Amino acid sequence: MAAQALALLRELSRLEAPLEELRALHSVLQTVPLGELRAPAAELRLGPLFSLLHEDHREQTTLCVSILERLLQAMEPVHIARNLGADLQKGLTHPDDSVKILTLSQVGRIVENSDAVTEILNNGELLKQIVYCIGGDNLSVAKALIVEISSVSPESLTYCTPSGLVTQLLRELTGEDVLVRATCIEMVTSLAYTHHGRQYLAQEGVIDQISNIIVGADSDPFSSFYLPGLVKFFGNLAIMDSPQQICERYPVFVEKVFEMTESQDPTMIGVAVDTVGILGSNVEGKQVLQKTGTRFERLLMKIGYQAKNASTELKIRCLDAISSIFYIPPEQQTEDLLRMTESWFSALSRDPLELFRGISNQPFPELHCAALKVFTAIANQPWAQKLMFNSPGFVEYVMDRSVEHDKASKDAKYELVKALANSKTVAEIFGNPNYLRLRTYLSEGPYYVKPISTTAVEGAE
Repeated sequence: MAAQALALLRELSRLEAPLEELRALHSVLQTVPLGELRAPAAELRLGPLFSLLHEDHREQTTLCVSILERLLQAMEPVHIARNLGADLQKGLTHPDDSVKILTLSQVGRIVENSDAVTEILNNGELLKQIVYCIGGDNLSVAKALIVEISSVSPESLTYCTPSGLVTQLLRELTGEDVLVRATCIEMVTSLAYTHHGRQYLAQEGVIDQISNIIVGADSDPFSSFYLPGLVKFFGNLAIMDSPQQICERYPVFVEKVFEMTESQDPTMIGVAVDTVGILGSNVEGKQVLQKTGTRFERLLMKIGYQAKNASTELKIRCLDAISSIFYIPPEQQTEDLLRMTESWFSALSRDPLELFRGISNQPFPELHCAALKVFTAIANQPWAQKLMFNSPGFVEYVMDRSVEHDKASKDAKYELVKALANSKTVAEIFGNPNYLRLRTYLSEGPYYVKPISTTAVEGAE
């Protein structure tokens, strides 16, 4: 089948009006597995197909786009970047949106591949041409691609600046269309994942602008469309730079997170919980949360409540956030931090250990694993080990392999055992016999099954 497709492709280059051949090639390609096309793909000459795109014939263009989509999918992004640059440039300026989207998707593949993107970055003219071609395009995929290219390196951002991207993003951030604003904030967040991107956004005043939008969101009845994106932006910004600096400079962000946990809207609660989890994922962020005092303890009580009563999806997000907030690497543990996490833990509910154990016993593997992750997060902290040891049946629950039935659950239980067994304080708190049981579990691995002993009985058949 692949050979038949190649023969039809060669035939196309010799014909002036190859509509029948295009139909035949299109049909054949639908039946050829992508794997069979990969080997000969590098030898394909796609020039004739690209040329046919520029004739004013609707069916011909549609067939060519579909055929190229399939063949390009079989090619490595590096090969496309090296050999099809000129064809991509022509495709970017094509009047038909389907051709543009095909071309943009290939540029996207190149940008996502570290070897292929180097080909573009080393070819300044090609990069400038790509940016020039898509910079003025209103297709959202084109804007997203500009952001992706800008994120690769400071040099690529410099090439993209003349496209007017930031000016356009700012205009859309403050524009009337709330859905465009929501899409726009996602793109700005992507750029903020890189150090040079964050510097650029700060210089251009975009971060201050986003802070001002949060301030004005209270009076906007449609703010629920874009507010989650704005809060996520600041959450990511805080953890990539400095939680303390970001929270001090933009107090409206912290205020909004606390406010969103009071919402009746599960979407808002979910974003607030995720953001608290991100903020609390390092020691500096934990200290920022601690400074809010009893407000944070009330917020923890709400997260504990949601972990017990919300939908399964929100329960898991709450458990993930709790794991993130409570984990402290052994080398960063201090008496003050341990007192802080112990105090926080007691704020979650009347009996948090039983709460999470109850959740872990529910017949949903995702919930079971998320609850085990909470235990693992606190397992290296002496106060938590004492709670576990003094909780009736908890040590047996940890050692019991029959509780977990699927691979993810067995892996999650093993991580808990590993965290306990590797702790310097567990032998003293759990006692040596239990410590040895933990070490045995660890050495046997996550999937160990105890052999069933069979005793022969004399006279039995």
